[in-house]
This record gives sequence, C-alpha cells and structure tokens, in this order.
Amino acid sequence: MSPEMIGLVMIGAMLAGIFIGFPISFTLIFLGLAFGYWGFGELVFYLMTLQFNASMMEQTLSAVPLFVFMGIMMEQANLMEKLFDAVQKMLARVRGSLYLAVMFVATIFAAATGIVGASVTILGIMAGKSMTRSGYDVQLSSGLIAAGGTLGILIPPSIMLVVMGPVLEVPVTTLFAAAIVPGILLALLFTGYAMMRCMINPALGPALPLEEHPENMREVWAQFFLGLVPPATLVLAALGSIVFGFATPTEGAACGAAGALLLTAAYGKLSGPNLRDALIRTLEISVLILFLVAASNFFGAVFARLGTPTMLTDFLLAMDMNPYMTLFVIMALIFLLGWPLEWVPIVLIVVPFLLPLVRSLGFDLAWFGILVAVNLQTAWLSPPVALSAYFLKGVVPQWELTDIYKGMLQFMGLQLFGLVMIIIFPQIALWLPQYIYGK
Repeated sequence: MSPEMIGLVMIGAMLAGIFIGFPISFTLIFLGLAFGYWGFGELVFYLMTLQFNASMMEQTLSAVPLFVFMGIMMEQANLMEKLFDAVQKMLARVRGSLYLAVMFVATIFAAATGIVGASVTILGIMAGKSMTRSGYDVQLSSGLIAAGGTLGILIPPSIMLVVMGPVLEVPVTTLFAAAIVPGILLALLFTGYAMMRCMINPALGPALPLEEHPENMREVWAQFFLGLVPPATLVLAALGSIVFGFATPTEGAACGAAGALLLTAAYGKLSGPNLRDALIRTLEISVLILFLVAASNFFGAVFARLGTPTMLTDFLLAMDMNPYMTLFVIMALIFLLGWPLEWVPIVLIVVPFLLPLVRSLGFDLAWFGILVAVNLQTAWLSPPVALSAYFLKGVVPQWELTDIYKGMLQFMGLQLFGLVMIIIFPQIALWLPQYIYGK
C-alpha cells in the first residue's frame, strides 16, 4: 500500500476511534506511531520527539492558561449579575428589555471569559427566572441566551483564536483584530432579530411589571457602572495592548489574569477555596488543550509525511471547481464535524489537513480562520448534539428541551447568515487588521 493510502486509512481509524469514545489525545499518539512506523519506519519516533518539543516551545500557547484563569476569576467575581440587574432596571419600560440586557451582558462576558459553557450557564442563571416571571417567549429567550453564550468562541481574547494562530501560521494579534467586527455583527444580528420579533408581537417580550421598576435611578446607574467599568477596562486593557502591539498575547494575558485576581479581591469574592477551585479548573482545561495541541501536531506531521494532504489537494484542484464552491464544501465539512466534536479537535486536527488546499485556492488565512470560528459557533446550536441546550436546560429546568432546540435553530440561521455575509464581504473581517497593521 502506498504511503498516501496509509494516510487515508489512518484518518478513517482516527474518526472511528473518536466516535467510539476513545480519549482523543492518546488515540492520536497511538495512531501516529502505528501508521507512521508502517509508512516510514523508525523515523516516526524522532518525528514525535521533534513535534512535542516544538509544541512545548511555542510561546503563544502559554497565553492559554492565563486567559482561562482570567475568565474563571471574572466568573467568580459575579460582576455580570450586577450588570444584568442594572441594565434590566434601566430598560424596565422597554418591550423586550430583557433581550437587550442578555445580549449586552453576553457580549461583555464573551470578551471576559471566552468559555461557552460558562457563558451559557451564567446567562441562564441570571436571565432564565426573570424571563419566565415576566412572561417572555421561551423559544426566543432560550435561543438568545444560547446564541449569546457562543460569542465567547469569536470575540477576543478568544482561547480558540490563540490556539488557531500557530495552526494557521497567522499572528494571534491579526486574528484578534479580524474577529472584533464579525463578533459585533453577530451580536447586533441577534439583538435586532429579537427586538424586531417583539415589535411585531409585543407578547413575546412585554415590559417589566410596575412593581419591578426602579425607584432610585441614581442607584441603578451606580450599579451599572460598578458592573461594567471594571471588567470592561480590564478586557480592553488586555486586548488593546495585544492588538495595538504594546504587549505579546502572553504578556497581555498575564496582565489580564493579574487584573482579574485583583478585581475579584476588590469585590470581596476572593477566598482560599475559590482560588484553589479556579487554579484546579485552569489546570484541567489547560492540560486538556495543550496536550491535545502536542498530540495533534505529531499526528498531523505523520499525516503530512505520508503525503496524503498533497494527494487530496491535487485531487480537489484537478476537479477544477470554482474556488468558492470548494470553500463551501470545506465549510460544510466543518459544520457537520462540529455536531459530534468540540472545537479543539476540529481546529487542531481537521483545519491543518485543509490548509494546503486553502493556500492553493489563494484565500487569506486570517479570513479563513474567522470563517472557521463563526462556523464552529453554529455547532453549539445545532441539534441533536448542541451542548448549549444541555447547559441551559441544567440551569433552567422548567424550559422544555424541544423549545430550547426550536429557539436555537432560529439563531443558528442568523449565524449562518452572518457566515455568508463574511464570505461575500471579506472586508468585514479584514478591514480592521488592514487598518491597524497596514496589510
């Protein structure tokens, strides 16, 4: 059997192992060793050493645990609950005010944490009971909360973009800048859709009852600024220093983590048990991601050494399809794989296989990275595996899972619309990096 065909068999074995439920990292290492030894002998052991060492020496990836710790500490500070309550009271007389409050807080929280599960859970806890008590439509409410929670994948400082930068060989700063406008675009699409539905049918989002209207607006504004200014300042300082070149992603992440620690202490939420829990969760998430980065780099190197990516690229280019038709096939593949898989194996395993083809088609890699990120957002909302539904059902048990699914499908359609907009108008993603970096 030719080395290229061995690579195809290796991919089939990998997909079978992942779908059966074997641990992804160990599956990749075992298959890389087995098929690499079959394809090119003892060289595979030297290749494994080289790839693991290269992964450990990648300085950008040291930002991952720092951003994770920053997000967990911001979550523990409970700042978002105060902000949500303040926005809700400020807009008490507005129909659909809770939809506005959810999306405003979701956008801020996405920039603060970048962890979808945490965002959906916190938003569900904060808004679920209020929306039910105020008579809001369950489908629209659940869809908006789930969609708002997925913004953490895209809006910087996104952990996924930090991991994707070395994979695409694109500076993380460029990816951060490219993601800002698409993230805001999706947030506006979600908000506009919900408010338009309320204008057509006011029963979907009635104004808050009179007894819930605030008596002292000065206190509400003070609560709003206390909830907004500290986390927004921290995020903008960390993100701005990275995007404008004052700090590397690792340095910016370190400052953000230190700032989150001080902020949590200032709000009286820092304690020994909380800090210990945050450190353990940071360790668990970081080890999961970084070990998978090393394993997937080794697996990808074996796959490339076998020559299969070149064979597949030549095959698809020989079909002489329109480049955008090929891009559609790539996006459809990522969308389908996003149902059973999380973003980590897709970014680290699938995307590297597609890179030779994307380069051959002449597409901008930063733009392609944003397309992948928006595409993977839809995977969190696509039944039957949509994890956001289970996070939300866990904290708002009175909402039926079928209603949550129906609500999420509406916003998944908006995400796909946003994806098409970025494909048709690449400058949505590329304008800001070109403006800042002049390229």
